[in-house]
Amino acid sequence: MLLAVLTGAGAGVGSIVFRWCIQQFTRLLSGHDDYAAAPGSAHPHLTWLGPFFVVLAPVVGGLLYGPLVQRFAREARGHGVPEVMLAVAQRGGRISPKVAVVKTLASALTIGSGGSVGREGPIVQVGSALGATLGRLVRAGEGRMRLLVACGAAGGIAATFNAPLAGVFFAMELILMTFSAEAFGAAVLSSVTASVIGRAAFGDVAFLELPPFHVDHLGQYGLFALLGVLAGAVGVGFSRILYAIEDACDWAWRGPEWLRPAAGGLVLGLLLLALPQMYGVGYPVLENATEGEYAVGFLLVLLVGKILATSVTIGIGGSGGVFAPSLFMGAMLGAAYGAVLHQLLPGTAGAVGAYALVGMGAVFAGASRAPITAVVILFELTGEYSIILSMMLAIALATATGRLLSRDTIYTLKLRRRGIDLDGPAQGAPLGGQSVGAVMEPLPEPLTTTTPLTEAADVLSLSGNGALPVLDPAGRYAGVVTTRAVAEALTEQPEGAPATVGDLARRPPAVRPDEPLATALHTLADSVDSGMPVLDADKGAPVGWLSHRSALRALHTRTAPAPAQESALV
Repeated sequence: MLLAVLTGAGAGVGSIVFRWCIQQFTRLLSGHDDYAAAPGSAHPHLTWLGPFFVVLAPVVGGLLYGPLVQRFAREARGHGVPEVMLAVAQRGGRISPKVAVVKTLASALTIGSGGSVGREGPIVQVGSALGATLGRLVRAGEGRMRLLVACGAAGGIAATFNAPLAGVFFAMELILMTFSAEAFGAAVLSSVTASVIGRAAFGDVAFLELPPFHVDHLGQYGLFALLGVLAGAVGVGFSRILYAIEDACDWAWRGPEWLRPAAGGLVLGLLLLALPQMYGVGYPVLENATEGEYAVGFLLVLLVGKILATSVTIGIGGSGGVFAPSLFMGAMLGAAYGAVLHQLLPGTAGAVGAYALVGMGAVFAGASRAPITAVVILFELTGEYSIILSMMLAIALATATGRLLSRDTIYTLKLRRRGIDLDGPAQGAPLGGQSVGAVMEPLPEPLTTTTPLTEAADVLSLSGNGALPVLDPAGRYAGVVTTRAVAEALTEQPEGAPATVGDLARRPPAVRPDEPLATALHTLADSVDSGMPVLDADKGAPVGWLSHRSALRALHTRTAPAPAQESALV
């Protein structure tokens, strides 16, 4: 508890420093507190350049943060959250302390010089690095270290956006990817501590000032549902375009990496010259869209422009998050969708701003597949509860659409492109590279669905396994029956107790022989039984048995790698 509070305090102070750095660099390089609020204006100290100074601002910023990232912390490049997810999943929560300093300066320079990225990724990485550093100082174990990293992420989100609940759920849903009472309690302590510090510095007000919205007609729920599907597709499309442009930048650039942000900054500057609303995070433009100040055509231009500007910023080596750009895209999509509905269904559509607000959460959910975080963070960022049902409906459908269209989220896709599977073995891990088929045990003698429970109890007691496979009379796989299930059934009243094994058989998640052991371990770890059947990939018939014992034996008896393999792992 004490460590969680200290981590939250560090994240709260870190968020204050980070936002101050963004403000100072923005004033220095654009001459405005937020250039997106006065797009097309000249720099007050470079009036002779007029609006053309935006072509040079990203170049100057790139010259400053490019060498900084390349020399001191290359993991500070990009949007930050995937690196934290990887540290928690496969590196025991270990994050270098220098990441906090480098990420703060690099992201502030990127945003201040016009980079069209957000603040959430950097502050998550900064807070997590602070939590990991604290854990290292007190020599915390891996479990505590992971928890402190998540606490740092929760505190950073909470303080930066004045959203304590959103910070907690962001840490649980995206960083830890699990829910437990201990983790929830620690994340809450960190989030509350950081929020108190953040509110002392920034005030206790909603992050976005939006007009009140409400649902006037039941038919609007169908319209919001359709928006959720569209937003989910846009979220997945944003992910694909982001990494496609990053690939194009990798292919095109042949010079030193430290110079890449400056050279690419010229491309970003030309884009900002054509569409200055893309400068920085862009919250003033987002608020204008929710208030209905833009025409449908311009809203669509802003939507496409944000996708391109964010992708170019990340592709050239910039440092910043993708959460705020997702909100921006959702607001543009929702406002355009609402404006079109107003023309087609003037008596039913309702307020345009309501669709913009719902679109914000739905695009983020489609890209990240974090529906709980999307709902909570939109509620806290806006303070708008009146359309919570519409928001939940659209976000759920956007999440489902994203899952249908893409295996990965915008965060996990970055890791998979580097050959890293968060559900698979860590690179170079001693356990996990084997296939299930290589370590599985022979299949125990199966029961049939017609076996009486009294007979099944005797067989299970002599088998040495807490569960056995079950086949139907035709020899087809019917599931698994456990000792516990049979014992509980036999103690029930005779009239209510199942008579045969077939009544108790259930199908656990499938494990295949060609599946990596590390992936199967996630399924095995969630099993309360002593093992599970391994099913043939083609016919679905049981061909072996995977138990906790066989998995541990694989670790104990694994063959040492050959010299060539060993050097490759190094």
